[in-house]
Amino acid sequence: MRTESDSMGQMQLPDDALYGASTQRAVLNFPISGRRMPPAFIHALALLKWSAAKANLELERIDPGVAELICRVALEVVDGKLDAQFPLDVFQTGSGTSTNMNMNEVVSNRACQIVGNPIGSKDPVHPNDHVNLGQSSNDMIPTALHVSLAVALKNRLVPALKKLAASLSKKSMEFADVMKIGRTHLMDATPLTLGQEFSGYAAQVAKAARRLEATIAEVGELAIGGTAVGTGINCHPQFPAKVCRLLREETGIDFVEAKNHFEQQGGRDDAVFLAGVLMSAATALTKVASDIRLLGSGPRAGFGEINLPATQPGSSIMPGKVNPVLSEMLVQSCSYTIGLAQTVAMAGRDGHFELNVNIPLIAYALHESINVLTNGATTFAEKCVDGITANVERCKELVGRSLMLVTALNPIIGYDKAAWVAKTALKQNKSLREVLLENALVDPAKIDGLLDPRNMTSAKE
Repeated sequence: MRTESDSMGQMQLPDDALYGASTQRAVLNFPISGRRMPPAFIHALALLKWSAAKANLELERIDPGVAELICRVALEVVDGKLDAQFPLDVFQTGSGTSTNMNMNEVVSNRACQIVGNPIGSKDPVHPNDHVNLGQSSNDMIPTALHVSLAVALKNRLVPALKKLAASLSKKSMEFADVMKIGRTHLMDATPLTLGQEFSGYAAQVAKAARRLEATIAEVGELAIGGTAVGTGINCHPQFPAKVCRLLREETGIDFVEAKNHFEQQGGRDDAVFLAGVLMSAATALTKVASDIRLLGSGPRAGFGEINLPATQPGSSIMPGKVNPVLSEMLVQSCSYTIGLAQTVAMAGRDGHFELNVNIPLIAYALHESINVLTNGATTFAEKCVDGITANVERCKELVGRSLMLVTALNPIIGYDKAAWVAKTALKQNKSLREVLLENALVDPAKIDGLLDPRNMTSAKE
């Protein structure tokens, strides 16, 4: 063990810990869940420290050697090399001050280690005076939240949804000529192609991806420069613009300084907005996953219009049973996301005066959602959708038995007579053709063309 001190006194720390006294206090004060702050959030905070050191160097507020050390260590954190040095629980001080100090102390102590000075000496890099120069936890933690979310959306979730949409679109083209019966209210409806049905799924997921892509701009507005309460005390007026420029260059995302720093620190409406878009995406994915498992239900006593890939045994007692486990996985992931969105809404609602103090929980909930949806959508595309095949004969059988083909006769015999034909065919267990011919309602030479399902699916895909 070693001894370090902060403004509250001395603390005992493990010898191999790169964090300091402030972090250790938080470790002892918040033994709540065992859930740490998301790595993506920690890496974004480190990228901010890198940007801040470079900006302060440009402004001649920091020694070049100190700036170089801060940047070197910050990039080690960005690369995930020091993840074990960030032990704090999600349920901590709501401003994230403990996490900000955790970062400051790790950067300081690792810098000391690099130059051969004792850990905890704060020489040549001080955690507050150098690593935190021109900053406050109150603007850095909201900024790290936005940066980490924008990067995660751009690099992970949006590509995952586009991948799933592409898989569904490919199946849409593959199934373009497979006729099947449509269903509304879970009841038989007019026919369409299996390709048209899958085109709807592809479009749903593609729209979800576009909505999330557009949301990146919402979280691209950063609180950096507001410091304690939004007034920018102790911050050079050019500092936030330089940090934003450096972040843009490094990430390719159009980060900008907040138009109103009081809004960016007092409210978390952008995060709540993103939670809503994530919930919308989860709703779309649930619909697609649920439809696919229903279409593949059976294999003999269900719809059975598509064949789902067999990925694992489905029962410990029923030999040969295979279940739609990938759909079930995705639906559960989406339910979890929707619950987390409600958590974010409540956390955003409970900000008071000049600072929202639920930011660690918001960060955890949003990154958890992005992570689960990214992995869920990718896995569903690769292990389910890509392997789906059409059960052409089953689709053909159900179309042939459907009574809703009678809809095409409305312009010929009228709605009332068409309804009578359908009900009579159902009651007498006859085909539409039989009822129409027995009652001389349609010219026999035209009946095949009128009841041909291919003539009923001309809507654009």
